[in-house]
Amino acid sequence: MKNEFRKQERIVSQKLMDHLFSGKESHSLTAFPLRAVYMKQDIPHGDVPVQILVSVPKRHLKHAVDRNRVKRQVREAYRLRKGHLWQSIPDSQSLAIAFIWQTDKCLPSAEVDSRMRSLLERINRKL
Repeated sequence: MKNEFRKQERIVSQKLMDHLFSGKESHSLTAFPLRAVYMKQDIPHGDVPVQILVSVPKRHLKHAVDRNRVKRQVREAYRLRKGHLWQSIPDSQSLAIAFIWQTDKCLPSAEVDSRMRSLLERINRKL
């Protein structure tokens, strides 16, 4: 597996988003300022075992340039740390994760990376 972030790894289905946030089968973890809402499914999403969604609410960061920067940081931190998570998921299952930004401040990339690592390790243990 290469360290890349392909389009197939993004959650684009509104049906999957609604199912993820319905709360029935989903779980939530927080490593401030990131919150991860994740859900394990028995049906694989094609050739990728994990699909993600990155959300930075406008109420936290008013300027689009700041929201876009944070989204890039979160995607990059995920891209660098996803390998171990991918290996632990069986072929017959898939995982959907939504990362939600929860603070009004932009943080350095190193801090975002450490919080992402913490979240992914905790998700991996729960699986």
